[in-house]
Amino acid sequence: MKFKSQARQNQLIEKITAQHLVVGIDIAQQTHVARAVNFRGIVVGNPLSFSNDEEGFNSLLRWIQSLQNAHAFTAAIVGMEPTGHYWLNLSRWLSNRQFEVALVNPHLVKKNKENRDNTPSKSDKKDALVIADMVKNGYYSFTRNTPEAFEELRVFLSNRDSVVTRLVSAKNQIHRWVDIVFPELRQVFKNIMCTGSLATLRLFPTPEELGKLQPQDILRGWKSLMKRHSGDRKARALISLACRSVGSKRATHAYKLHLKQLLDEYDLACLQLQTVETEIIAVLERIPFAGSMLAVKGISAISLAGILGEAGDLSGFVHGNALLRHAGLNLAEASSGKWTGQMKISKRGRSRLRRFIFMMTMSLVANNSEFKAMHAYNVQIKKMKKMRSIMKLCGKLARILVGMARSGEAYNPPKTLPIQLAA
Repeated sequence: MKFKSQARQNQLIEKITAQHLVVGIDIAQQTHVARAVNFRGIVVGNPLSFSNDEEGFNSLLRWIQSLQNAHAFTAAIVGMEPTGHYWLNLSRWLSNRQFEVALVNPHLVKKNKENRDNTPSKSDKKDALVIADMVKNGYYSFTRNTPEAFEELRVFLSNRDSVVTRLVSAKNQIHRWVDIVFPELRQVFKNIMCTGSLATLRLFPTPEELGKLQPQDILRGWKSLMKRHSGDRKARALISLACRSVGSKRATHAYKLHLKQLLDEYDLACLQLQTVETEIIAVLERIPFAGSMLAVKGISAISLAGILGEAGDLSGFVHGNALLRHAGLNLAEASSGKWTGQMKISKRGRSRLRRFIFMMTMSLVANNSEFKAMHAYNVQIKKMKKMRSIMKLCGKLARILVGMARSGEAYNPPKTLPIQLAA
C-alpha cells in the first residue's frame, strides 16, 4: 500500500465490502467480548462473551460462522486492541484459520467511544462495538507476519530492558550503601563500580574490618579476585581512611547482608546481560540485510536489533516514512485559520522503536562522517536547532534502513549526502 496516510486509509475502507462481517473484540485477561456489524455499521447479532482458551476460541468461531450463514456474509475481518500481551494468542489462533486480523489503536478507541451514544460511559460490550466501527471506517492496520528471527529479537530486547533496569537499580543501591557505610571509599576509587572497588566491597565490606588489617592482607585478598590490583599505596590509603571513617557504625550485620545481596544481584544481572546480548548477535547473523547495516560506522548491534525487533522485517515497508509513522516520529501540525502552530512529532507509535531510532541517529552523528557533515550543515548553514536537525536525520536514517532492506544493497556514503554536500 502507498505510504501516504490518506491513500492508505482509502484502501483500507475499500477493502471492507458488503460481503464482510466486521467483528470487534474487546480484549481482557480472562474473558473477551465480541460484537459484529456489517459494512455500513449496522449491528448484527447479539454480543458474545468467551473465555481466553481453546473452548472460548471455538465458541467465537461458531458465533462468526452462524452470523455469516444467517446474513449471507462470505468474508469476515476481526479487529481488536493490542492490549498488553493478551491479544497475541487469539490473533495467532484466528490467523491460522485464515481470518483477516486487524489491530486498532487504543488511543483512537478512547477518542471514538462517544460516537454511538454521545456519552462517556465505558463497558466491554461498548468497546467491542467501537472497535468494530473503527475497522468498518478504515481506522485499522493488519498484523504483519514476519520471520521468527524478528520475533526472537523483540523478545530478547524486552528481556534485555528488564535486565538493564535491574542492573541499574543494583548499581544505584550499591552507591547508596557506600555513601552510608563507607563514603571515604570514593577517595580511593573514583569509580565505585570498578573491579578494585567491587573486590574491596566483597572482601572487606565495612571500615571496621579494613581498619584491623595490614596492607599485605588487603593485597592478598585483591590477588585472589584480580590479576592486576591497585597496589600497596591504595591499600594503605584504604586502611587510613577506614580508621577515621564517618560512615554508619550501627546495624553492621544488616548492612553487610544487604551489600552481599546487592553484589549477587549485580553479578547475576551482568551475566544475564552478557548472555542475552550474545543471543541477539547470533539472531542478527541470520537476517540477510543485517550484516550490511552493521558495517555502517555508528550502527551498533543492540540499536539495530531494537529497531528490527520492534518494526519487524524492514523490507515490508514501502518507504522510510512508513517506518517513521510506525514509530510515531512523523510530523503533526496544529493550525486554524490565520493561526499556525508549531510542528511536532506525533508520538503515535511504538515508543521503544522511537527510542532506538533516536539512539542510532545520535550514534551516527557522533561517529559517522556523513551524518556528522549533514548535522553540521543543518546547524551551521541552515541555522536549525540541534534537536530539529537530529529529528530530520532520524527521517534520513529511516529511509536508508528501509532502502537497504528492500534493495539488498550495501551502504553508499556518497549517495547518502545531499547534493549541496556531495558536490
